[in-house]
Amino acid sequence: MDQLFGNYLPVLIATVTGFILVITALIGSRLLAPFSQEREKATTYECGMLPVRRTSTNVGVRFYLYAILFIIFDVEAVFIFPWALSFVEVGAQAYWEMVLFVAILAVGLVYAWKKGALQWR
Repeated sequence: MDQLFGNYLPVLIATVTGFILVITALIGSRLLAPFSQEREKATTYECGMLPVRRTSTNVGVRFYLYAILFIIFDVEAVFIFPWALSFVEVGAQAYWEMVLFVAILAVGLVYAWKKGALQWR
């Protein structure tokens, strides 16, 4: 039992150290950073130009569609990379399962394309 918990000791130490570093950075930035209550500080910075609209405008639905498509294909890459590394050992069944997985994602991409989600307007 000691050996089982002994393996978790480095993880516990790293976690505590990470929390301490993050909390120290947050407290340090709060104490050392200059703060201003001026009105200009609250405006949106647009590359030196005057702000075009308010800072609390709504984000269009198109941005969410792009974000969801990005997440879908990012997850695909996360699944394909380890599969590609162990391709020789996994066998034919794993190959066909990955083909099915990519085909399902391709159907989703074609659907999004047909609905016009990929066109910028």
